[in-house]
Amino acid sequence: MPSLDSLNSRRSLVVGAQTYQYFSLPEAAKTLGNIDQLPMSLKVLLENLLRWEDGKTVTGADLQAMADWLNSRSSEREIQYRPARVLMQDFTGVPAVVDLAAMREAMAKAGGDPQKINPLSPVDLVIDHSVMVDRFASPAAFGENVAIEMQRNSERYAFLRWGQHAFANFRVVPPGTGICHQVNLEYLASSVWTRVEDGQTLAFPDTLVGTDSHTTMINGLGVLGWGVGGIEAEAAMLGQPVSMLIPEVIGFKLTGKLKEGITATDLVLTVTQMLRSKGVVGKFVEFYGDGLADLPLADRATIANMAPEYGATCGFFPVDAITLGYLRLSGRPEQTVKLVEAYCKAQGLWREQGQEPVFSDSLALDMDSVEASLAGPKRPQDRVALSRVGKVFDEFIGVHLTPSSNEESRLLDEGGGGAAVGSAAQIAAVDYEHEGQTHRLMDGAVVIAAITSCTNTSNPSVMMAAGLLAKKAVEKGLQRKPWVKSSLAPGSKVVTEYFNAAGLTHYLDQLGFSLVGYGCTTCIGNSGPLLEPIEQAIQQHDLTVASVLSGNRNFEGRVHPLVKTNWLASPPLVVAYALAGSVRVDISKEALGQGKDGQPVYLKDIWPSQREIAEAILKVDTAMFHKEYAEVFAGDAQWQAIAVPQAATYAWQADSTYIQHPPFFEDIAEAPPHIGDIHQARILALLGDSVTTDHISPAGNIKADSPAGRYLREQGVEPVDFNSYGSRRGNHEVMMRGTFANIRIRNEMLGGEEGGNTLHVPSGEKLAIYDAAMRYQDAGTPLVVVAGKEYGTGSSRDWAAKGTNLLGVKAVIAESFERIHRSNLVGMGVLPLQFKPGQDRQSLHLTGRETLGIHGLDGVELHPHMQLMVEVSREDGTRESVEVLCRIDTLNEVEYFKAGGILHYVLRQLIAG
Repeated sequence: MPSLDSLNSRRSLVVGAQTYQYFSLPEAAKTLGNIDQLPMSLKVLLENLLRWEDGKTVTGADLQAMADWLNSRSSEREIQYRPARVLMQDFTGVPAVVDLAAMREAMAKAGGDPQKINPLSPVDLVIDHSVMVDRFASPAAFGENVAIEMQRNSERYAFLRWGQHAFANFRVVPPGTGICHQVNLEYLASSVWTRVEDGQTLAFPDTLVGTDSHTTMINGLGVLGWGVGGIEAEAAMLGQPVSMLIPEVIGFKLTGKLKEGITATDLVLTVTQMLRSKGVVGKFVEFYGDGLADLPLADRATIANMAPEYGATCGFFPVDAITLGYLRLSGRPEQTVKLVEAYCKAQGLWREQGQEPVFSDSLALDMDSVEASLAGPKRPQDRVALSRVGKVFDEFIGVHLTPSSNEESRLLDEGGGGAAVGSAAQIAAVDYEHEGQTHRLMDGAVVIAAITSCTNTSNPSVMMAAGLLAKKAVEKGLQRKPWVKSSLAPGSKVVTEYFNAAGLTHYLDQLGFSLVGYGCTTCIGNSGPLLEPIEQAIQQHDLTVASVLSGNRNFEGRVHPLVKTNWLASPPLVVAYALAGSVRVDISKEALGQGKDGQPVYLKDIWPSQREIAEAILKVDTAMFHKEYAEVFAGDAQWQAIAVPQAATYAWQADSTYIQHPPFFEDIAEAPPHIGDIHQARILALLGDSVTTDHISPAGNIKADSPAGRYLREQGVEPVDFNSYGSRRGNHEVMMRGTFANIRIRNEMLGGEEGGNTLHVPSGEKLAIYDAAMRYQDAGTPLVVVAGKEYGTGSSRDWAAKGTNLLGVKAVIAESFERIHRSNLVGMGVLPLQFKPGQDRQSLHLTGRETLGIHGLDGVELHPHMQLMVEVSREDGTRESVEVLCRIDTLNEVEYFKAGGILHYVLRQLIAG
């Protein structure tokens, strides 16, 4: 849509032989006022508004509000932001395409043109979340895992192949290629985007939203992007702007350099801890300072990737010479690189030495102060110095004593590979047998060591460090402990290329870090089964074991249902812990094991120097990127052989257990339901702080005795073929049964016991949450969920909101919400309500047996941040009322909620013509 351009800012930019049109920020500033010190991320938003000014969704007052931000450093003004493109992964992409297919069918039934349901913005979907670590520690593991993946997911992949052909502006990167964020960083993104309009080429900042929280990784390349729920992404695809308030921007100043032996992972865990402590939820974070001059692009991307973990909307790095160097290295066309430089310099988007933008607030870090770190045992912001990991683990399981005898020390040595902390009398230990050998498994044993996730596998420095450490370990004669399930899952095939070029693959293989797939694997919960005797030992003796992974998420129940403690670490530390075999070993000073010469080998003996890492990184060259991305959308023979039905609407299969027609749009031809007060609602779950979207809608294993497991068995699916919740997100029957089914969720209605159960109040029975919800639905009883702080933290998981809706939950009342999940609840027609300071479920002495009324909705015009009353009626007949804040935050969200949800709003508009 052509811009009104009321500020007369459209200009031409000549780069080489090509002329581009663009909307000039310096020209706009002649009217708006000096914007030189505006944060770079806000300049990108300002350009977006300038380009989309239409007098309705974007007005001159919006433009002025962006410039005036410098005066107050915050704003309550709502703006309509239109990103250039959308990125998806398959766990969130499949339900998004299912929704689009359902919308097409609803449009056809309403007598409209189903082709109107079509992405208006470019969409890339990367299949990266489905591969599981079924086979490992073998050169054949990759091929075997891919074959299993294709067999398990054939229905889903056929559906995506249909979508690839049925929808315009929709590309699919096939399985076995890489992780969406690394593919985005290495290939899809361009820092400056172009589009041909009326015969002229328009240049503007590359921007996007993605259906994965870690979309923010691309901020490292100077691309403004963040994660949204699949619901919001679908609306963006269909031409709806992203409604948002002009954000506060927190500046993070980086100075100095990392010391010898300190990795980018150590840096990002430090940054995450600092920012989470600062409190940046719902805010932009922008990095600045002269320390950026020596911070490689891959390190920037690692820091940006973790923005969801520190709670920010994004973690933005401005464009500079290092950005250009990475664009060239990764094989972007030279014309693109030259355009990025010329455009950013013309727009004031180029980072200059000594530059100090104005921020809402700021904090600083001298990188020289960063120490070797992990994060755990169950939150990514809980950084732990390497030397304290064993102590923190012991505190977690309640061990505080030191060994009291030589026999206790010997037992700990056998279980962990070195002298450990704690009393053997308090440490559970059990012998198990495998392949004729007897091994001792103890509390603290590392049963999973995974080099995984886009966060670190995109970074050659930490990956080469892992390979070099493996080489030195093999040369010393070390081996991983036999109970460790080890795996290597890079985010792109380029990693394999440079490992091979550096001669490191052989050594990783020897330690069991063989390639298992190109995908998220362990980080998303696709760690696969442990060896059966190990699983039996853990379950029968209630062992508290550990995983160590180079990922970004370590929430309870995410990595593996039997692994209670999970530790984020750099790839070389993942290898080191596989050698040590226990997190109770202080690997900063205790031996990893015994070398072939009979002498103890310490971490310092095999840790590679910065010089060695730098020499290895020289093996990474542009030809590798050209080779691996030459036919990135083609896929292998198995992908190409998938039969694709050619039709505008999808032919739903009644017997499919992966793809089912969702019920969300069945009443779309009718008027939206009346929004009124909620009466006599029952509490479905009473939850504490930091309830994650993994707790609400798990992505991992489906238990055979769970409601979802029972459903699948009724459909003839054997437990061995259950796959995961994440892979079955195209089937609402599975997903609604899986809502609140995480084995680690704690419902205070049942005394805080773990598991997805609740108290069905009328009968007094303990039931699975799904089963209780269905009983309440049959009785016509509305439901409410009550929770503590940071409700919905973690992944941008739309099924956490969709499942909540399908269970009949009308409102969630919490002390605070994570940004994406709050938005998703509104997008599914569920009221997010926030307690006022000083009030919570505990101050109200809630037990879950009360009924709740929500008043203030009847006969009023909804508006953002309206005040509502919650009336608590207790079993003894007493009542208490409290005022709560309705977290419908913007006018657009009001319209979405009134329509029944964001997709309902879009579809109703399209049907109306």
